[in-house]
Amino acid sequence: MTVTADPLQTLTVRQMAEAARRAGRRLGVLPTQQKNAALREVAAKLRQNEAEILAANGLDVRAAQEAGLGGALLDRLTLTPARLEGIAADVEHVATLPDPVGETLERSVRPNGLEVMKRRVPLGVLGVIYEARPNVTVDVASLAVKSGNAVILRGGRETTRSNAVLVRLIGEAFAVHGVPADAVQVIADPERARMLELLKLDDLVDAIIPRGGAGLHRFCVENATVPVIVGGVGVVQMYLDASYVQDEAGVVSAAQIVHNSKVQRPSACNALDTLLVTPEAARLALPQIVTNLQAAGVEVLADAPSLEVLRAAGLDVPPAQPQDFGTEFLALKLSVKTVESIDEALAYIAEHGGHTDAILTRDQTQIDAFVQEVDSAAVMVNASTRFNDGAQLGLGAEVAVSTQKLHARGPMGLTELTSTRWVVLGQGQIRD
Repeated sequence: MTVTADPLQTLTVRQMAEAARRAGRRLGVLPTQQKNAALREVAAKLRQNEAEILAANGLDVRAAQEAGLGGALLDRLTLTPARLEGIAADVEHVATLPDPVGETLERSVRPNGLEVMKRRVPLGVLGVIYEARPNVTVDVASLAVKSGNAVILRGGRETTRSNAVLVRLIGEAFAVHGVPADAVQVIADPERARMLELLKLDDLVDAIIPRGGAGLHRFCVENATVPVIVGGVGVVQMYLDASYVQDEAGVVSAAQIVHNSKVQRPSACNALDTLLVTPEAARLALPQIVTNLQAAGVEVLADAPSLEVLRAAGLDVPPAQPQDFGTEFLALKLSVKTVESIDEALAYIAEHGGHTDAILTRDQTQIDAFVQEVDSAAVMVNASTRFNDGAQLGLGAEVAVSTQKLHARGPMGLTELTSTRWVVLGQGQIRD
């Protein structure tokens, strides 16, 4: 690679962007087979160098612990053999997906004989800014290359050692198959001034995609002259209707879905934050749901009506405070709120939602209303919120989960990293 996560930054951010622009022009016309071969090589390099990657990541984790990094970010920073294998498998899956570049979306012939087509093209040069997520380095590299985009990465200072190894291995894999070396670069200098330079390069960079907390997103929006795609920040709710828990099987299923939504990866942006229950659903299922959560170490906080049901069942649950609702916890923490109807749940979600929201119900009318009225990036029906994920939805991986409406929404995979251009084929026509 031209630039690695080395403390000796030799190029300015502008020089990196100029190199990325040149690489993007070559990358945009590479054959699909060549891009796929490079991605399979990346996956192989990750597996072959597992020990080196985990050792570097271990140093990052220890340094982060000493610096007092919080639990959610520390979890996102940590790589394990299983997580590394998952990253490699996602890269391989991206290689199997259809290449969106050059796809014809529309075609028509005008009365004057002009053939008009709309085709997919790469966005160009991406700037991806993220915090304690070394997996993003690989996910973004694979998606960018497959969709014909060059990318400049700016990881957090806590990922320096992990990214140094990952970027070097990606570069080695690319070199084997003739992918431009500058297609994936990383800003080595962790100072905020370098990020500000990237945000201002609207003549060279086509989109900024931040992945991190609300503060990072706000900083990018307020300081960028490059278009910013905002995502990954949002409160996640689930509404439980009594119709879902009328028998023991329903209670067990609801408890499993809530447990998975909260516990499977509590630091993820699609992890459940607030459970909304009707009084009848609370009576039938809430004690079992909370028992399962507490057994997994979840701190459950309940409003007064829910608290009454739980304490009557002999469960020790502290009362929720106003700030416990509408809060993204990113930890083993969950608030519970009783609502009288789906209408009250929809009103609550309208105020606090936008990322991932779910409903558990056997009532088709409720399902239709929920899907139609909830204005979130993803709506789940009788399933875990953890499925709002690029790999889980068949995208191979994701650059981010966009929670805005232009130009992409939800997990951003290959097609979301493309734009379109019009191609007009004529035989000498001129306009009257």
